[in-house]
Amino acid sequence: MTGYGKFTAEHLGKKITAEIKSLNSKALDLNLRVAPIYREKEMEMRNMIAQTLERGKVEFSIWVETVGHPQECPINVSLMQAYHKKLTEASQACGIAEPSDWLTCLLRMPDVMTRTETLELTDEEWEVAREATMNAINALMDFRRQEGAALQQKFTEKLDNIERLLAQIEPYEKSRVEKIRQRILDNLQSIPEVEYDKGRLEQEMIYYIEKLDISEEKQRLANHLQYFRQTMNDGHGQGKKLGFIAQEMGREINTTGSKSNQAEMQNIVVRMKDELEQIKEQVLNVM
Repeated sequence: MTGYGKFTAEHLGKKITAEIKSLNSKALDLNLRVAPIYREKEMEMRNMIAQTLERGKVEFSIWVETVGHPQECPINVSLMQAYHKKLTEASQACGIAEPSDWLTCLLRMPDVMTRTETLELTDEEWEVAREATMNAINALMDFRRQEGAALQQKFTEKLDNIERLLAQIEPYEKSRVEKIRQRILDNLQSIPEVEYDKGRLEQEMIYYIEKLDISEEKQRLANHLQYFRQTMNDGHGQGKKLGFIAQEMGREINTTGSKSNQAEMQNIVVRMKDELEQIKEQVLNVM
């Protein structure tokens, strides 16, 4: 979800710059800083960004700079004349000496050096500003696509690792059943003068071994891995779904770990958890 984009355009002596950046967020959190001349178009710019980016904490700025020859200094001469007249009348009425430096005095009066022209947004300028905004958004989307391709490669690597680790469990799973059975029989035989119903013992052993069986967990985990891959290839807007799938993968791995009563199997489960944790950390970057 992170990205950055910037674009600059020129129009009739003005340099219009649009800049946008985004960070991870569960929803769209949009903050705009817009030059006064474009305030009337702020809602349209918000819609452009929202329709394209969909999610993320987004900061967008657009500003205008004057290029070429510097503009003339704004001095309101008629207002200076009016101030001079009033101050002269006031000094005569109050018997106060007139200032020795009239120019400095008058230039400090309110609004003498304030530009009074009204800035109006023309259709031509807005079209240039709109294009600059869209180009900045597209630059950010290109950044996101590059990041997304790298993430997909990393996810694929981690999923492959989990699948390999899952396959490594199988040899230990088969051997542990016989070990459990033999350990129970050895313990019974170590107790002198104990009689037991072999049929009932067999039933209890089957029940005990079934509780430790992880076949269903392995199958569900394999299905989740496949679903994760499929969802990655479905296109944008899948970040939340990938997060949910990763949570389900974690449940199956945790259950497998709780049923594993062999050190070798538990070591494999720990490695699977490590791979999954790396997926969970990076899935927050998916839109």
